[in-house]
Amino acid sequence: MGTGGPTTVILEAIIGSHAYGLATEESDVDRRGVFVAPTESFWRLDKPPTSVEGPEPERLSWEVEHFCKLALKSNPTVLETLVSPLVEICTPLGEELRALLPAFLSRYAVRAYTRATEMQLSRAGRNLKPKQLMHVVRLRLLGLHLVRTGELDIRADRELLKIRNEEMRWDDAVKWAHQLGDELANAEGPLPEDPDRARVDDWLVSVRRRAL
Repeated sequence: MGTGGPTTVILEAIIGSHAYGLATEESDVDRRGVFVAPTESFWRLDKPPTSVEGPEPERLSWEVEHFCKLALKSNPTVLETLVSPLVEICTPLGEELRALLPAFLSRYAVRAYTRATEMQLSRAGRNLKPKQLMHVVRLRLLGLHLVRTGELDIRADRELLKIRNEEMRWDDAVKWAHQLGDELANAEGPLPEDPDRARVDDWLVSVRRRAL
């Protein structure tokens, strides 16, 4: 899918370990993007796809409406796409979407980050891998910073690699993860309780009008 076809890519960024600053030689390069389908294509019986994979491995793009719905639900990967420092495509509409980030952030986002780690952490004594535990701690640190400051920053301290490389005692890493969960549950900050759905809706309508 390219910018010259029936859809227009407005944002594409590298996410994952490369964006966190935790990449190793074995790390995949994960790309996520956002595209806008022509407004008239929604008038047909066959609607545009909500997402498209490829053409390269580890690449996924969302249609802008689906992207916004996922962002309003605080999908961690979607929010990560908005703040990645490794941006490869960003049109004026992409800039507008990135500027819309505060409308997606809320206490709901913090709960989403907590839920995303609870299931993995419950497996810590069985089959959780060091890499997975590292990302549990990373997400909880990210969530704690978000709730305290209202800012989403996915860059991580490379000290976390000590968990992945098993240079930190397993029990200490698990204890750290649980401690962060307790801090998250009691943290206070400037985030609203819910995302600003009306602001996102107004922007999406403006995008549809411009795509006619």
